Amino acid sequence: MVGVIWIVALVLATFTVAYVGYGRYLSQFVGLDDSRETPAHKYQDGQEYVPAKKPVLLGHHYSSIAGGAPVVGPITAALVWGWVPAVLWVAIGNPLLGAVHDFVSLSSSLRHEGKSIGYIIGEYVGERGKNMLLWFAFLLTILVVAVFALVIGVVLNAYPSAATASLLYVTLAFVFGVWLYQLGLPFSVGTVVFVAGVFASVWVGIQYPLAIVPGDYPAGTIVLFDSALFFPELLESANIGAWVLVMLVYGAAASILPVWMLLQPRDYLSSFLLYTGVGGSLLAVIVGTFVTGMGTDAVHPETGAQLSFDMTTGAWYGFFGASGPLAGDLPLMPLFPLLFLTIACGTISGFHSLVSSGTTAKQLNKETDAKLIGYGGMLAEGLLAAVALCAVTVVAIPAATGGIGLALPNFATGGGAILTALGIPFEYAAPFMALVLASFLLTSMDTAVRLGRYMLEEIVGTPETQVESYAANRYVNTSVIAVVAFFLLASGRWEDLWTLFGGANQLLASLALLTGTIWLANWDQSKQLISTGGPMALMGFITTIGLLWTGLYQILGGRLLGITADAETGLLGQASAVVQLVIIAVLIGLALSLFKIGYDNMTTARRTGDGLTTDVGSDDD
Repeated sequence: MVGVIWIVALVLATFTVAYVGYGRYLSQFVGLDDSRETPAHKYQDGQEYVPAKKPVLLGHHYSSIAGGAPVVGPITAALVWGWVPAVLWVAIGNPLLGAVHDFVSLSSSLRHEGKSIGYIIGEYVGERGKNMLLWFAFLLTILVVAVFALVIGVVLNAYPSAATASLLYVTLAFVFGVWLYQLGLPFSVGTVVFVAGVFASVWVGIQYPLAIVPGDYPAGTIVLFDSALFFPELLESANIGAWVLVMLVYGAAASILPVWMLLQPRDYLSSFLLYTGVGGSLLAVIVGTFVTGMGTDAVHPETGAQLSFDMTTGAWYGFFGASGPLAGDLPLMPLFPLLFLTIACGTISGFHSLVSSGTTAKQLNKETDAKLIGYGGMLAEGLLAAVALCAVTVVAIPAATGGIGLALPNFATGGGAILTALGIPFEYAAPFMALVLASFLLTSMDTAVRLGRYMLEEIVGTPETQVESYAANRYVNTSVIAVVAFFLLASGRWEDLWTLFGGANQLLASLALLTGTIWLANWDQSKQLISTGGPMALMGFITTIGLLWTGLYQILGGRLLGITADAETGLLGQASAVVQLVIIAVLIGLALSLFKIGYDNMTTARRTGDGLTTDVGSDDD
């Protein structure tokens, strides 16, 4: 059998070459210059614009962008089409598309006062284009919140120990924020104390696992309520539904707090979990392959067989996944275009442009930090996708009987088994990897709510009516995001919601690349536009086709008409299907209009020089 070391070797090789070579070229191309004052210093307000040390900001940025999608997507893709197409798209697409997207989004925001991509495109194509992009981004944030809240619920239900550890980790982050920003105590001492506390929370979680309603849990699990009460069942589990409600309330509350109180300290602390989980897994693959092998306690949870670093997932299951473990349990899944929508954030993600231009650009201390945080941060997310592929290939529990409820625990189970090569007991390694995944998800979800609030506030601008005043109110708009996200979850099918999220997410990535391309075209007529324009055109085409497939084949033909799948029989399910179909139509309409407006602006700027400004970039190429 081929070992997972080949996945690690391929990804590490392509990413290293890309960061050293292409990352350096892009830094020179946009003229990163530390003599420029960044928005974090220029507009420092203690609330949103707060300069952060490079490791702190990298922790926030990486934690915010690396959510559950680069885990769920590659796992699902490997089980549908095989591990070869999944790893090739991650290894090649990430440095040429995704990392370019993140870096350009961050760099363009730096040159526009830390404003969002909506504001930036509005500078060149007008208020109409700005509002169209902001509405697109706002709809996406609702999908992100819904998807990530559900994934968190799945993880905490599968690993009650991670639920306890997650609650402790969020509490520690609050205290760390007070330690740093209110008491002014030493940063290095606090790092040692609170990072140790986060790792200790894993042990506490194993001793005192937590669930909300009764279910099939490990012995000794603390159950808060004796019955399911009013909690809805999601993926046939009331406990998942309960955790989703808790997470939506948490996300809304966390998004309102000042960044110093929770966002910065929590993301910094979680970065140690993430670096240890991802870096430790990659190291364990290398050490385990050539030196130690997996620990004897790393056994398959269903068969009890000893696990190894050999791949048990097939390399290729066919264009439609006809020979794969999920054949017959999902709608018809053609590799093109659905592979790209399924893997999503492991290669390229439009949500990252919202993070880069929404929170990260407002905290960047020096311009040159953008290479590591923007370009390097996306490569690090690709490493997470590689770890997910390694985990699923060595465990390979098909998700057919439990959908995402079984696919996600593959990451913790397989990742924990891989870590045993470093001598870590499996009973600790698997819950630790579950906490790693939960920490990714928590940071991404509440960051998405915060970004959704930013989008709506930018759309409203200065309120002139009572309705606009309510829409601009942070308490009202965060509540709206949480409620709509829950509606999509409570009434929709997971496979439709995931492909809808993936398509919308990557179509936004194409629009963010469009924004960067417009910026470059208006900056200097000599700037080449291939680095951003090529990925923009490719992802725009792929995702438009993918969304049309999802809307016409899966939702209209299946859920509503009953031609390609069983039709929805409940009123709530039918209403959800209609809402999702409308969202697809609106997203495609907005995107096509923006592509037309952007193309007209770029051709005009290149032909006549109209609109070229002197303050959008540097004179350096």
